Amino acid sequence: MTERPDRPKIPLTGGEREILTSLLDYHRATVAWKSGGLSPDQARRVHLPSELTTVAGLLAHLTLNEWFWFAVVVDGEPDTWEEKLAQDPDAEFRVAPDTTVEQLLADYEVQCARSREIVAKHDLADEVTHKDETFNVRWVLAHMIEETARHVGHLDLLRELTDGLTGE
Repeated sequence: MTERPDRPKIPLTGGEREILTSLLDYHRATVAWKSGGLSPDQARRVHLPSELTTVAGLLAHLTLNEWFWFAVVVDGEPDTWEEKLAQDPDAEFRVAPDTTVEQLLADYEVQCARSREIVAKHDLADEVTHKDETFNVRWVLAHMIEETARHVGHLDLLRELTDGLTGE
């Protein structure tokens, strides 16, 4: 079993940016903890009626969401997944059989680091427009806290069903 990691402390009285980024980093660290130490077979094990809800699939999905919301929406990078997702809305959950959990986690961590860099160069009130919708960076951070936390709950259940690892 993977030991509980040292996850970032979430300040109770810090500034808005510090609290939001700490919350997101806490959930990101929990994603890594709940996903780490699994064999490729365990990471792809299907425990639920949805064949796509696996540890590997959720890692790939979270990596794509980090990239989309921060690199594409906030930083204006071209959306290279739009066509793939138009053809298959669940494409990011379909992980190639030879992709290891370590590679999925490394990709996730690289994308999270890139997301942190993008957020650091923007004010929370900065507004960005994507497909005729305007967001501010504060909203994107709050959305990614929600998105990541929701999938941490899924990972928590999948991990317990896979090898019994529990803990918050």
